Amino acid sequence: MSTTPKTITVPEAGAEYFGLSRGASYEAAKRGEIPTIKIGKLLRVPVRALENMLNAASAKSEAA
Repeated sequence: MSTTPKTITVPEAGAEYFGLSRGASYEAAKRGEIPTIKIGKLLRVPVRALENMLNAASAKSEAA
């Protein structure tokens, strides 16, 4: 079984992937710039969706 988490918190995603503060991370998530899923009251970031989004953006910028 993989030890890599499938989801992370919004502040973890913002800090690790974009260097954002906690507040800025939640604002980016609110704008849809960080993909999220809601489980009950818990807001989480699916790592696979985030990395796919970044890969697509990277491929798009390389093609331009």
